Amino acid sequence: MVRVEERNSGAFIGMMNLSLPKGRARSLTVLCLGAHSDDIEIGCGATLLQLGRSAVKPRFCWVVLSAKGVREAEARKAATLFTTGCKSEVLIKRFRDGYLPYEGAQVKDFFEELKQHVSPDLVFTHWKGDAHQDHRLVSELTWNTFRNHLILEYEIPKYDGDLGRPNTFVPLQQWAFRQKAKNLSRVFASQSSKPWFSDDTFLGLMRLRGMESNAPSGYAEAFHSRKLLINTPNVK
Repeated sequence: MVRVEERNSGAFIGMMNLSLPKGRARSLTVLCLGAHSDDIEIGCGATLLQLGRSAVKPRFCWVVLSAKGVREAEARKAATLFTTGCKSEVLIKRFRDGYLPYEGAQVKDFFEELKQHVSPDLVFTHWKGDAHQDHRLVSELTWNTFRNHLILEYEIPKYDGDLGRPNTFVPLQQWAFRQKAKNLSRVFASQSSKPWFSDDTFLGLMRLRGMESNAPSGYAEAFHSRKLLINTPNVK
């Protein structure tokens, strides 16, 4: 179990704290991948908000694969709110919602183009075990395309009951998890009719992950990390 923080704040029993590098010569490039409008925000919105105010100077590349009409407008507005104060690029595609695996060749072509466009230090994407077929494809193509990168797979609550057992946690400050919930309800009016799309759902999941990771605020976002490289100090 690994806990990732912008800076260390002390040891916690049963967990190791890892910090993102500070004082870099260049910005940390963060690639955020979502199959649909609102996926990125639900999965890792509070983490992105905290990164945006941290000392790692992030530059965001925000990619949504399926968003048309009002959903595209919501995606662009949300990207602005979650990356405020940072350099960011927003790429919106219009692949058919629910049909990404059946448009696999075209989606794969886009990922190959994306690889030439951005060289990320950190990638946020869908969990490979997600029950939604679009989400799984995005996760698969992320790993096929970015093979030498730090990839964190986020979780999306839904009716399928497919939440797993994540192994990487980001403790959240109070302002961040509250701002995440506020932004979600403020931007995604098209989802307001869904009974699960509520502050209670999003805050509840972050509270559960906060309990699991012993986060100081009691709230955290959780991720699946399949591969993590740890460099040890040089030995003379």
